[in-house]
Amino acid sequence: MRILHTSDWHLGRSFHGASLMREQEEVVDRVVELAGNHSVDLVVIAGDLYDRAIPPTDAVRLFDEALVRLHGTGAQIVAIVGNHDSPSRVALADRVLEQAGVVVRGDVSRCMHPLQFDPQDGGPTVNVFAVPYLEPSLARPVLDSLDREADPAGAEPGRDASHHRAAGAQSAAHRTPEIEESQPAGHRRVCHHDVTALATTLIRRAAAADGPTRTVVVAHTFVDGATPTDSERELSVGNIDRVGLDVFNGFDCVALGHLHRSQAFDDGRVAYSGSPLPYSFSEENDTKSVRIIEMNAAGRCSTEVVPLGVGRPLRTLRGRIADLLRSAAFSDAEQDRVRFLLTDPDQPLQAMTRLQARFPHAVTLEHQPDGLTRDGGEDVAHAVEHSENPLDLALRFWADQHGADASDAQKEALTSALEAVVGSDEA
Repeated sequence: MRILHTSDWHLGRSFHGASLMREQEEVVDRVVELAGNHSVDLVVIAGDLYDRAIPPTDAVRLFDEALVRLHGTGAQIVAIVGNHDSPSRVALADRVLEQAGVVVRGDVSRCMHPLQFDPQDGGPTVNVFAVPYLEPSLARPVLDSLDREADPAGAEPGRDASHHRAAGAQSAAHRTPEIEESQPAGHRRVCHHDVTALATTLIRRAAAADGPTRTVVVAHTFVDGATPTDSERELSVGNIDRVGLDVFNGFDCVALGHLHRSQAFDDGRVAYSGSPLPYSFSEENDTKSVRIIEMNAAGRCSTEVVPLGVGRPLRTLRGRIADLLRSAAFSDAEQDRVRFLLTDPDQPLQAMTRLQARFPHAVTLEHQPDGLTRDGGEDVAHAVEHSENPLDLALRFWADQHGADASDAQKEALTSALEAVVGSDEA
């Protein structure tokens, strides 16, 4: 069985005000092409289908088109809602679509109902369990209810059933030290690890009841030890959003979403595909890709990471404005999305306008003069709190911003400006 794993499309997203819709259309074209060329049996989209709960019309149209075209390749589809999506909106027709081999799962109560495959490879049935993003306070009551209703005695005895049960017990009993430290004794609230461990325990129970199967789990979460980027939305304050890798013990393949950087764990058995486009400059050097997973009859998986090669590249250019405007060394970045770090002693006038004449897709600019060392925030706050002289504060701010004391002429201008303000107030 062959699976294409992608995630975090964030349809409808913009980048520093620039629309990404054209590039997201290229993403859909490329994913459809790969699904067809690789004779994919299942396409997994592991959450954050849209960038916000009420997506723009163009984004909804593009996702609808993607489902139709992917289904047209002969593949079945499993998509889940992420923390950016609205479960009730995205999964509106899930029950009807499932009859056609398209799962768009947003209802937590249906995470125990797999999409089933009977590949002609001599192996057992493949059950694909789709676990939408689990908001702890909302998901826990639903999962607790399912746990009470389930009948563990229904699971058939034997090696496979005991394998699922043992893995579930290990997961429930273990918490990583980093996660545990975030919870003061006697005050621990339900967190992402708890609800994910409960959901996967229910899935193991359902898988064991089916007898010998191969099991794929699709989820949207933050695995402890994974590397985030600057473009993900925080799931919670602190590190209580982390989920221990052990909650996924016992499954043959775990396809994850939420983190935008491609990364894998446990020899690739658990993996993030990453987002198909870079959504922050922290992803400037990432190669955006999808994962093509080949599962054999025994449930063992081998993976090929396939670069997508679409979208406008990101570049960070550092230097003085004169060099940035004229040097041939920057010619290859003229059609990229550019972040400028200007090193001129003083910030040039109309810098972005001038730079965009050469780099039309430039999106942001920071002034970082060469040799500048700024005071830390605490030092500045202390100076503000204890100074009674507005001129001293103004001169301190000047030195902090420019990396050098104000000249005599600059001090004179600041003094005149402050005197004019104070005189105006007194009048």
